[in-house]
Amino acid sequence: MSPKTTKASHGGGRNEALTPGRIVVLALAVLTLVFIFQNTGTVKIRLLIPEVTVPLWTALLAMWVIGVLCGVSFSYFRKRRR
Repeated sequence: MSPKTTKASHGGGRNEALTPGRIVVLALAVLTLVFIFQNTGTVKIRLLIPEVTVPLWTALLAMWVIGVLCGVSFSYFRKRRR
């Protein structure tokens, strides 16, 4: 059995390089790079005893990840109670 090839499977002659999803991903990537380049200064973070010096964007990203994990775990445990 050989797979059937049609024009529809090859894009049908349409230019599918810039789909709405790809445009959104590209815009988010550009905004992320702008955010990183605007926040390259270093900050000192003290957590109990150790003091760490990191770029501001790294600290903000770490706090965002922690926030997302807290939100996901909260919604997970809330669903389990029901």
